[in-house]
Amino acid sequence: MKSPKKQVAQSQPQKAAKPNWRHFNLTTAGPVDDYLYSMLPQRDEVLAEMEGYASEHNVPIVGPAVARVLQQLALMIDAKTVFELGSAIGYSTLWWAQAVGEKGRVIYTDGDAKNAERARRYFDRAGVSNRITLHTGDALELLSEQKQQFDIIFNDVDKEDYPRVLRLVSPRLRKGGLFITDNVLWSGRVAEKNPKDATTKAILEFNRLLYNSEDFFTTMLPIRDGLAVALKK
Repeated sequence: MKSPKKQVAQSQPQKAAKPNWRHFNLTTAGPVDDYLYSMLPQRDEVLAEMEGYASEHNVPIVGPAVARVLQQLALMIDAKTVFELGSAIGYSTLWWAQAVGEKGRVIYTDGDAKNAERARRYFDRAGVSNRITLHTGDALELLSEQKQQFDIIFNDVDKEDYPRVLRLVSPRLRKGGLFITDNVLWSGRVAEKNPKDATTKAILEFNRLLYNSEDFFTTMLPIRDGLAVALKK
């Protein structure tokens, strides 16, 4: 016979799992992190659907807390051109497109044609397709081909490529523009004394090079998995 204590415990509803795009946050305690997300305004139908799809299919997106920071930064510098390195299903791309306005331009890049097609459908539904240019292929190669200077370059490619990205960015970013990079805390692994994996080493090298660069004034924000915001001098 089961004890009353066990019966009570089993009758309690299961707590809903957090979406995986929330990531593992080392900088704020669980309840504080929950509070930060609870304060966010409800997203529109398309963004909410993208969040659900990303969580269900384990697609990496920045999530709404970081996306609002990205959009706010774009609005603060009146950005009209954004180059995005690594766009997946276009979640952050959509936030950028909303920020740059009808006359702005966001360049989406991803190596997966299926991701790009799904992103295109989301953009059509959100009414921002005319602001977005989709490219399928190697994001670093696509950036290296650019002749113009952008207001914002957002870096969210494979982490081992981060040091290479830094070498490409400065000539393609206007003075006063922003170079923004996701995942710079890498679930706290950057704090390990002697990391063995190549990915963590690459992020550590990137962070060091970015902070030491004479081209940028850099601040690292401990939100979600870490966001580096670098101002082009």
